[in-house]
Amino acid sequence: MLLSVVVPVKDERENVRPMFTRVREALDGSRTASWELVFVDDGSTDGTFTELETVAREDARIKVVRLRRNFGQSAATQAGVDAAAGDVIVTMDGDLQNDPADIPLMIAKMTEGGYDAVLGQRAKRQDKLLLRKVPSLMANWLIRKVLGVPFKDFGCTLRAVRREVFDGLVLYGEMHRFITALIMQQGAAVTQIPVRHHPRTAGKSKYTLTRTIRVMLDLMTVKFLGSFQTRPMHLFGSMGLLCVLAGFVSVAASAVMKYTTGPGMTANPLFLLGAVAGLIGVQFVSLGLMGEVLTRVYFESQGKRPYVVRERRNLDRGPLPVGRGSIAA
Repeated sequence: MLLSVVVPVKDERENVRPMFTRVREALDGSRTASWELVFVDDGSTDGTFTELETVAREDARIKVVRLRRNFGQSAATQAGVDAAAGDVIVTMDGDLQNDPADIPLMIAKMTEGGYDAVLGQRAKRQDKLLLRKVPSLMANWLIRKVLGVPFKDFGCTLRAVRREVFDGLVLYGEMHRFITALIMQQGAAVTQIPVRHHPRTAGKSKYTLTRTIRVMLDLMTVKFLGSFQTRPMHLFGSMGLLCVLAGFVSVAASAVMKYTTGPGMTANPLFLLGAVAGLIGVQFVSLGLMGEVLTRVYFESQGKRPYVVRERRNLDRGPLPVGRGSIAA
């Protein structure tokens, strides 16, 4: 088995060599047959790439991908996965808060339990309470409730995932935070184990509180992709019918009030409310119809299938290789 460790870095020059040293110590002393370390320089400006070139010359197992500018952690992670050749891919941050010594434990757990992915749960997290821990607790709670995913820590980037599972993902925007939810939507067998967490000793954190807002917006995207990607009319059509129903009730109430004790229809705010609700309902239904058309264009133009195959028996050929496909709701 070839193990690929993917580490996106942005202005982490002081952490490059310690990261390389700790990964080598952890994996050379384990039962892992072979490994490679894939660094992705995401537009660093502090000399990180020069340091990466140095360690790459010292060990042929070090791969380096340099992006033309800062594309963000999701794009950098995807670039690392694309460049990796491993059967199992481990992702982790380049700030050394994750401990490479936990990687063999995760691989052992994956092998023993037959899991497709093993996630890290940061034990005794070494971060600031108000700036990092509290927003993270709130975000983790919200993700569990909205997506129905049982794990407690979605922010830990230390994870081990089988190649065929990662091949079914394409990370856009800032979707690296939802890798756990995305692979579970594929039907992957996932577990989580406690891992060590260390304080940052070099470099500067890129975390800001504005990330919490972006997490909420991305959460809506993930929920839609997981539940309604192949049936957008079920979402927008339901909302449209509810609006039309509310509009009908409002107009009917204003008509009854006109002939009983209420004001005339044109002077009744319920009439205006009913008209607006009906118009919004028609727009929602129209949006659902357009979504259905776009869904068919998306799947059929690229030859995608609305399912993912885990394995096959006694089949000479199939429409897709194992592990490839699209998320089915």
